[in-house]
Amino acid sequence: MRVLVFGTTGQVARELGRSAAARGLSLAALGRAEADLADPERCARAVGACDADVVINAAAYTAVDAAEDDAATAEAVNAAAPGAIAAAAAARGLPFLHVSTDYVLDGSDPGRPWHEDDPTGPLSVYGASKLGGERAIAAATPDHAILRTAWVFSAHGRNFVKTMLAAGRDRPEMRIVGDQRGGPTAARDVADALLDVAAAWTAGRGVPGVFNFAGAPAVSWAEFADAVFARAGWPARPRVTAIASADWPTRAVRPAYSVLDCSRIAAAYGIAQPDWRPALDAVIEELAEVKA
Repeated sequence: MRVLVFGTTGQVARELGRSAAARGLSLAALGRAEADLADPERCARAVGACDADVVINAAAYTAVDAAEDDAATAEAVNAAAPGAIAAAAAARGLPFLHVSTDYVLDGSDPGRPWHEDDPTGPLSVYGASKLGGERAIAAATPDHAILRTAWVFSAHGRNFVKTMLAAGRDRPEMRIVGDQRGGPTAARDVADALLDVAAAWTAGRGVPGVFNFAGAPAVSWAEFADAVFARAGWPARPRVTAIASADWPTRAVRPAYSVLDCSRIAAAYGIAQPDWRPALDAVIEELAEVKA
């Protein structure tokens, strides 16, 4: 299976490279120099010139707060470019896989985990741009699979786990938001799921649509932080104090409740919802090895 990936430095893109290598797959990754998602037409041309069996978009504008003041770029990167790539993939007869986000939801608590068919209602420019990408892809090609994920972490880039490990080592107390709830998800698990879905498509067993894919068990940010500190193995760890979102204001509004029901991807592709705890251990171990 030959895979074309948009993205090289993001968390999922980097893990795609590692997972593909472990599987012996041929993977070509395009960075901003080769295919800047701010230029959708250039991205479409890259698909037209590729030698691949499946196309995966693992790149996005992810600066959630900055997007509030840069809606045009967020829209181009997160909506127009995925739509253009999907159309170019369709013209080549290639399936297109894409990573979306829990930020397409309004964050209300439906009394159960969110299903893929529940009404969307993004609260931020970032979320609206990602929802625009989902819709553009669906309009461009029937041969698509969109993975909605949440709270992604890895040993690479900027993420909550790395922030907590850097900030918490020498502090007696950490004040962390406790009224937002979701499912932490390892970037490596997302990458593996994408490659499993890609393999199904190339084998003629692809199922189109949107699929939730996030880690379990569900936790608050404060609970997740406490787990990070507990698993770091420090002689002493900071005390985590849960605070309200209102006490930690941000430019963009985050979903308060984004726990995702992941039964559809299990039924369609046999991909089980991952437990984030062993993945967190692996990330902490990797970061410790890098530091050493």
